[in-house]
Amino acid sequence: MKFFVDTADVPAIAELNDLGMVDGVTTNPSLIAKSGRDILEVTREICAMVSGPVSAEVTATDADTMIAEGRKLAKIADNIAVKVPLTWDGLKACKTLSSEGNMVNVTLCFSVNQAILAAKAGATFISPFIGRLDDINLDGLQLIEDIRVVYDNYGFDTQILAASIRTANHIADCAKIGADVITAPPAVIKSMASHVLTDKGLDAFLKDIASAGIKIL
Repeated sequence: MKFFVDTADVPAIAELNDLGMVDGVTTNPSLIAKSGRDILEVTREICAMVSGPVSAEVTATDADTMIAEGRKLAKIADNIAVKVPLTWDGLKACKTLSSEGNMVNVTLCFSVNQAILAAKAGATFISPFIGRLDDINLDGLQLIEDIRVVYDNYGFDTQILAASIRTANHIADCAKIGADVITAPPAVIKSMASHVLTDKGLDAFLKDIASAGIKIL
């Protein structure tokens, strides 16, 4: 399973990238706004750092302007994936941009029907939002599983990019279900290394070596 980092924090991306934990990045105007920097400048810097896809989101809602914005974003670097919303206009933009050879990430997916439409429109990635479905007492992980079944049934090439990841357990569950990609904030990815028994074992180990006076350096 590929790991995308959901942030525009360049130092945080660099730290994970140096460890081999970054297969791509997802950004949006809201994330970049938090950095206080120009959206094109930040996107260009991330693209130069990461070899995998970098999702850059359009700001328009009508198809023609989304297409124009998508073409501009795609010129930033070869690894740009233009992110468009899962609306009818978004699907029109997806079809045009993907037909021109651009990677397209169709975001804000909340149903299997939407995922089918995105695949037929040529989406490179479909982004179902797990956490936001859980927030309204629907099963976000079940949606990932259902899309996996449908895509496998018909051989769709669109990759399932599980988004709105809130916990390390979400990541493990997505891996078991068969999501192609997850995108999560750096803190959630780093939390995967934590376990109470690891902490307990390390504490006992440190006490033992201190008691024995063991030193290596």
